[in-house]
Amino acid sequence: MRERMHPLTTPEEVDAFIEGHPVAAIFKAGTCHKTMQGWGYVEQMLRVRPSIPVGIIRVVEHRPASNRVAERTGIVHHSPQIILFRNAQPLFELNNWDITPENLEPLFAAHLADVPVVEAGSGARSDLEPYKRLLDAYLGGAISEPQFAWTYLNLFREDAALRSKEEFDLLNSLFGNPDEHHIHPMAILQFEQNNPSPTPLRERARALRERLETL
Repeated sequence: MRERMHPLTTPEEVDAFIEGHPVAAIFKAGTCHKTMQGWGYVEQMLRVRPSIPVGIIRVVEHRPASNRVAERTGIVHHSPQIILFRNAQPLFELNNWDITPENLEPLFAAHLADVPVVEAGSGARSDLEPYKRLLDAYLGGAISEPQFAWTYLNLFREDAALRSKEEFDLLNSLFGNPDEHHIHPMAILQFEQNNPSPTPLRERARALRERLETL
């Protein structure tokens, strides 16, 4: 999924992206928890349609790019927002809490029936998919570093006790954790701030994402 993500930061990049792909998606990412939930659902739909590239606009940092989408389409800005395009024309949009599987699935089926769908991956390690999606969202620019860190640590806190030692040690390796056995997000973030790693978080996240594929 990461390879098909295109951060869009300027009006010119928006125009080139929309006009450069026969079918394309644009996801506008805000700063609230609606963005993470909405992106998770969108990512599920696009993961099985690898031919569709997705442009990511972080609207707080790149408002002119977001405004350009609204100017081109006449679609009122929201965040989060997903818009699908065919031949540079919008097919549909969903906004905020309306970005759900129940709404996405019939729209994809109606408008993109000719787009190939691949078999979704399955197996005993499928419970690692939430971490893979979260890492993809961060590495692809859909969510900010603070959003990623807080969401990742809270996700890990909820299911750490259910992990094998191999999985626990791997997931726990992303951040500096002063406690080897428990996950306390605030304490970990404070430790990370006071004891910065020589390796940037993005590089550590990319390495972890690759290692998750080997489990």
